[in-house]
Amino acid sequence: MPFPALQKGRAGKSQRPKKLLTASSARKDDVGLRKLPIPQKIRRWLVNEGSKQLFLLFFVLVHLMVFGFSIVNYWLKENLTTARATFGFTYAVARAAALVLHLDVALILFPVCRTLISLVRRTPLSGIIPFDEHMSFHKLVAWSILLFTAIHVVAHWNNFAQLAAKNRLGFAGFLKINFVSGPGWSGYVMLVVLVLMAGTSMAKQRRAHFERFWTVHHLFLVFFLFWSIHGAFCMIRPDAPPFCNSVGVFWQFWIWGAAVYLVERVLREVRGRQLTFISKVVQHPSRVVEIQMKKDHMATRAGQYIMLCCPEVSMWQYHPFTLTSAPEEDYVSVHVRCVGNFTNALADTLGCSFSRGGKEVATSAVVGVNRLTEPGPGAAAVDPSLRKILPRLYLDGPFGSASEDVFKYEIAILVGAGIGVTPFASVLKSIWYRMNYPQQRRTRLRKVYFFWVCRDFASLEWFRSLLLAIEAQDLDNHIEIHTYLTTPIRPDDVANIYLNDSPNAAPAHTNADAANANANANANANANANANANANANADPDADPDDPDIHHDAITGLRAPTNFGRPDWDAVFRYIKSVHAPGQAGVFFCGPPPLGQQLLMRCNRYSDAEWTYVWGKENF
Repeated sequence: MPFPALQKGRAGKSQRPKKLLTASSARKDDVGLRKLPIPQKIRRWLVNEGSKQLFLLFFVLVHLMVFGFSIVNYWLKENLTTARATFGFTYAVARAAALVLHLDVALILFPVCRTLISLVRRTPLSGIIPFDEHMSFHKLVAWSILLFTAIHVVAHWNNFAQLAAKNRLGFAGFLKINFVSGPGWSGYVMLVVLVLMAGTSMAKQRRAHFERFWTVHHLFLVFFLFWSIHGAFCMIRPDAPPFCNSVGVFWQFWIWGAAVYLVERVLREVRGRQLTFISKVVQHPSRVVEIQMKKDHMATRAGQYIMLCCPEVSMWQYHPFTLTSAPEEDYVSVHVRCVGNFTNALADTLGCSFSRGGKEVATSAVVGVNRLTEPGPGAAAVDPSLRKILPRLYLDGPFGSASEDVFKYEIAILVGAGIGVTPFASVLKSIWYRMNYPQQRRTRLRKVYFFWVCRDFASLEWFRSLLLAIEAQDLDNHIEIHTYLTTPIRPDDVANIYLNDSPNAAPAHTNADAANANANANANANANANANANANANADPDADPDDPDIHHDAITGLRAPTNFGRPDWDAVFRYIKSVHAPGQAGVFFCGPPPLGQQLLMRCNRYSDAEWTYVWGKENF
């Protein structure tokens, strides 16, 4: 169990959980969940998934209605008798699919207008429309375009075949209609562009060849151009005038989204070229680089992200990175994990070298300080060789994200996996400022549970100093820090932990015991829980941080021990509910989707009439 038996509750006094977290109680909880009345199950579903799935259902129903009613319209319309007689039912299908495509083309650009999304997510509409899923909606509309394009193309293949057969044009005539007629060749240009854009947008392809994805995706300009002229040829005429009144108006469907997108891109260039300079570059283990920057008149909020461009790497590529600095600080910072072409090139441009003598660097170090900036109070301590002219960066933003909402709750659970911890660095710093300087900015937050799941020891170095500062100043235990290492421990690591462990730890169970227990567990392929139980036996949230005899973890230096293995999320969610109910808690996550699905499932499972877990996930 990742929590001690006693925990500070709502009134700030020690209180026992309302229910023991045993295996039998877990089984009772699961049975109780299955016996919930249907209205309560619906209310629980609506909290975290309702708005998203209802919006999805609305999207699908609108598309089906437009497609269905359009088929009926084109099949029954009086002045289309000749067209129906020539082409058959697929004429109505092709026209109906085209009308759905008009709707999708009108929507496709709005979700990628990040400034617009950041503004509207602060309105009451955010409770109805899941604006944080804007990129998922962009992909959904794109898939809809692909689907109805396929329906439109196949239907027209049959239409052209019918036209060629009834006019005795043969196969050559069929090809001529496809590739020589105005609607034919313009349609195939759009089809090729669409296939290229979709093929390079697949997750695996996009990550492996981002520059190719970025370049090909801008062919949407070609797509919109040919979309505008595709219907202007008046190839299929109605039986009575007006014959071609509405065929040249396709541009009217996408022009509104294009206008907003154009404003967005102009704003990006204007904001990006405002004076921004790098003040410091810090290299961290696990190929992570921290970039501290200064930009005048840039107001940020905790949990937001920016779009970053380095002209020396690529003049036009902007990539999203979460801010790791707090609004209360006089600089903005991001932590970049170097795993792709752009991030590796950015690290090289900044002067980072992650290997030395064939071995990966395992410690954090400053690798560059801007020599053009005014020397600060600690300037004398900076190695002169580190002072250099650092490359210029363009910053666009900041933009809103789910983590912005953390201050709406009294209880918050922050879960980061690996580099996914970056949104919560900003949040934790801001929480620390607000709790220690409430006269400046007040907060509703009373308790924060922070979970960081890492694969190796080196990852814990990224924010070790931040976590140490927070823990040292958090005298009232407002923030609980829980770190987890999921990689099996090597024998060398066990020896290092044992040698560095404090001899003043609690006599019954020390972290060295936990490490040894975990090492033995790895050898036997079980019992990680023993290590966690022993490690957590040392955690005393009411201990005096100034006590010289207090035990600090040998890995992180924190009072909170490092856990080995994966968190028992069921125990975590049950425990927090038992301590803080009634009320609600915000659950915020950044990391791999499989872990996010596990957390979302538990948010729904452990929400009821008196306690609610509200889910929030980072989406870029």
